Amino acid sequence: VWIFGYGSLVWRPGFEFTSRKVGFIRGYSRRFWQGDTFHRGSAKAPGRVVTLLEERGACTWGVAYEVCGEQIAASLQYLNVREAVLGGYDTKLVKFHPQDKDAGEPILALVYIATPQNPSYLGPASEEDIAAQIIVSSGCAGHNIEYLLRLADFMRYFCPQAEDEHLFSIEEALISILPSLYHTEESLEES
Repeated sequence: VWIFGYGSLVWRPGFEFTSRKVGFIRGYSRRFWQGDTFHRGSAKAPGRVVTLLEERGACTWGVAYEVCGEQIAASLQYLNVREAVLGGYDTKLVKFHPQDKDAGEPILALVYIATPQNPSYLGPASEEDIAAQIIVSSGCAGHNIEYLLRLADFMRYFCPQAEDEHLFSIEEALISILPSLYHTEESLEES
């Protein structure tokens, strides 16, 4: 069984696996449209995490994990709590295309996708509004800023040929907002 991750699963799967491959799925774009009140946010300040949006011609890069034997039940049980119960995600089967050109045919993989019908779904917003929400959100897995920056780093280092305008626009907006949070007109020496 293969499981495709396109958010925090790319750097922190949280389950044992036999092998992993970087690659992509077609027909979906990654969007920071899912709210998170547990892992990367709270009830008072929901974080923003990614989901997939069906989009003709799009592709989303991530990591597929192969789980075998006892790993199958353990990983699915873990992910059903992490993604479905706590996150509001449903599962789908998709064709995963490994980055390695010699890998052969696409691999059928399970993917978790948050739908607009789940109660935590936030939907679209401007990159600046999403970045502003990410800056003030933190949950039991860490700060929402870390989630965004780790995902951007993954894309930069493992998929440098891929485009993800939504992700990098939010990262750019966040970086432009951060200095204004710590800026002061007064020098410490003048105090």
